[in-house]
Amino acid sequence: MADASRFAQLRDATRLYLQPRPLTLLFLGFSSGLPILLVFSSLSFWLREAGVDRTTIGYFSWVALAYAFKWLWAPLVDRLPLPLLTPWLGRRRSWMLLSQLAIAGGLVLLAFAEPTQSLTHMALIAVLIAFCSATQDITVDAYRIESADERLQAAMAATYMVGYRLAMITATAGVLSIAAFWDPDEATYQQYPWQMAYLTMAALMAVGVITTLLSPEPNVIVNGELSAQQEKIQHWVERQGHLPPRLARLAGWLYIAVVCPFADFLRRYGWHAVVILALISTYRISDIVMGIIANVFYVDLGFTKAEVATVTKVFGVIMTLIGALAGGVLVNRFGVMKILFIGALLAAATNLLFALLAVSGPQVPLLTLVVSLDNLSAGIATAAFVAYLSGLININYSATQYALFSSIMLLLPKFMGGFSGITVDAIGYPTFFIGTALLGLPVLLLVLIAARLQKKTEINSNNSHLQTRIE
Repeated sequence: MADASRFAQLRDATRLYLQPRPLTLLFLGFSSGLPILLVFSSLSFWLREAGVDRTTIGYFSWVALAYAFKWLWAPLVDRLPLPLLTPWLGRRRSWMLLSQLAIAGGLVLLAFAEPTQSLTHMALIAVLIAFCSATQDITVDAYRIESADERLQAAMAATYMVGYRLAMITATAGVLSIAAFWDPDEATYQQYPWQMAYLTMAALMAVGVITTLLSPEPNVIVNGELSAQQEKIQHWVERQGHLPPRLARLAGWLYIAVVCPFADFLRRYGWHAVVILALISTYRISDIVMGIIANVFYVDLGFTKAEVATVTKVFGVIMTLIGALAGGVLVNRFGVMKILFIGALLAAATNLLFALLAVSGPQVPLLTLVVSLDNLSAGIATAAFVAYLSGLININYSATQYALFSSIMLLLPKFMGGFSGITVDAIGYPTFFIGTALLGLPVLLLVLIAARLQKKTEINSNNSHLQTRIE
């Protein structure tokens, strides 16, 4: 009887992933995950093979800081309609389509760039791609949050992460496989193989474009609180007789778009916001700082493009799927905070395996183990983290608030990661990887504190509701 009950629970959990919204997020996740590593670790592999030094490559990774500052233009994406596109597709899908087409165009430009001739030119194109990719992330995150109720968010986060991680593997193993296929001689640098690889990635952005065109726009109802705010601000605008009408309306719009999302978060969480923001800013620090130098590490250790591609393409895909789907099921079964803690512990611990690989030399079986466990832990941790961030959002400001949280998540790790090349030059790979694992220890403490505060808040809220009923 107990076995039948457990089977029924597993069946119901699996059915969540077959609903239209989670399936849509699978493809949008792929579109979101494809560009980031093309201007990050895969580009690092390309630059290293072209003879660019580690320190320069480390600094080059700051291109990805565009993702950490997306909250600056998220209010515009949240509120500003696009001519022609918004009336046709709606608020979210119009921005998604524009950013996806721009990413594809940027990847085409990057494919024809040459690192041995103009690194500055490549950096500018990479910044453009990162900006457009961050804009796509803003809209996809808002689309996900607005598309379904809280019960489906964990499943949607899981399918989103499956698509995202599959895209990341495509942008690493796929790129390396294509480049290796077109490379006549691994011993010498050739631009043409990388050109073919990046043109293929540009074509794969069609997955996001087609999904955007076929998906329905979320039907979001503005609640009474936001309507009251808008009415209040409109009255304030009308009273500003000394301001030109257009300037007064612009001031009111900016207040709603920019100030209100941040003020709402602080009002709802009070001083707990400090702990929440500290957790968000450090949760991914171990794997992001390590990930910047990972592909450079593979090159320096002596692995070929084909070896790295084969391992990540097979075992990386399998373990990514298992990790992301398991993360969604575990969050649904045990709650966000417990899996958030386990994910942080696993993400830090797997960095120690990279230290072991560094002292063991280019052994493909060990590389397989390291990549497999790293992808498994990343899938679990990211699914839990996305679900945690989604639970913090006020749906009236979904794009801006999620952009703020995900930007904070990347700012410190990306900045620190920029020094990874010079750090490795100074202390070596084994010590560096051990150091990135130790960076994850404070995260565990922050998860425990945040979980205790959340529980305390829920108890107080339940007591307040009970007192209201008694009265």
